[in-house]
Amino acid sequence: MTKFSISPFFALKSLWSHRRLIADMAKRDALGKYKGSFLGVFWSLLTPVFMLAIYTFVFSEIFKARWTATSTSKTEFAIVLFAGMIMFNFFAEVVNRAPGLILSNPNFVKKIVFPLEILSCINLCSALFHLVVSVIVLLIFQLIVFAHIPWTVLLLPMVIFPLALICLGLSWFLSAIGVFLRDVGQTIGIFVTGLMFLSPVFFPLSAIPVDWQMVANLNPMVFPIEMARQILVWGKQPDWLDWVLYLCVSICIAWSGFACFQKIRRGFADVI
Repeated sequence: MTKFSISPFFALKSLWSHRRLIADMAKRDALGKYKGSFLGVFWSLLTPVFMLAIYTFVFSEIFKARWTATSTSKTEFAIVLFAGMIMFNFFAEVVNRAPGLILSNPNFVKKIVFPLEILSCINLCSALFHLVVSVIVLLIFQLIVFAHIPWTVLLLPMVIFPLALICLGLSWFLSAIGVFLRDVGQTIGIFVTGLMFLSPVFFPLSAIPVDWQMVANLNPMVFPIEMARQILVWGKQPDWLDWVLYLCVSICIAWSGFACFQKIRRGFADVI
C-alpha cells in the first residue's frame, strides 16, 4: 500500500514542483465560470463594484450608519464593511468549495496519477484572484472618496499570507473528510454563514462586550479582518507580535490539514 508523506517539507516540495500546473489550472478555474457569458471575465470586476455600491447606498443613505460615533463620513461605513467582507469572502469561497474538491474530480483519483494535494492550492489561488480584484475596486473607491490611498496597503500580502495558510489547511482537511462524510458539503455553508455573523464584519471588535473579548479573539477571522481594515482604510501597521502568533497558528493549521489529507487519501479510490 502506498504511503504518503505528511512532512510539511513534502507539501512545499509538491506545491513548488507543480507550480506551473497549479497556475494553469487556477487560471482555468477562476475564468472558467465566466466562459460563455457576454461580459466574460469582466463580471469578476462588476460583482465587487455592484456590492460596494449597494453597501454605500444602504448603510449611508438608508441606515445613516457610522462606524464610530465621531465619524462624519457617509461612505466610511461602506468602505470599512467592504474591507472586512473582502477577507471573509476569500475565506468563505475556499472553505465552501473544499468538501467537493475530490468528489468533483473522480478521474484524478482513479484513472491517472495526479498530485491530489494541489487541488486545494488551485482552489486557493482561484479565490485569491477574486480577492485581488475586490481590493483593487476598494482602493479605487477610496481614491475617489478620500483622494488618497494609505501606503500601508503594501502590507496587505503580510495579512493575507497567514489567512491563506489557514484556508489551505482547512481545504485539505475538508476535501479529505468530504469524501467519506458527504454531509460535510451540506453543512459547511451553515457554519460559514454563522461564522460571518460572529466575526467583526458588520461591527467593530470593540463593540463586543469585554467579557466576551477573549472568546471572540479565538475566531480565526478576527485578526485578518481587523488588520485588513487597519492597513487598507486607517493607514496603520498591524501589531507585529500578534501577526507572528497568528502566523504560527496558521502554519500549525496548514500542516495539520495536510497531514490529515495524506493519512486518509489512500482510501479515496475505494469510496468514489
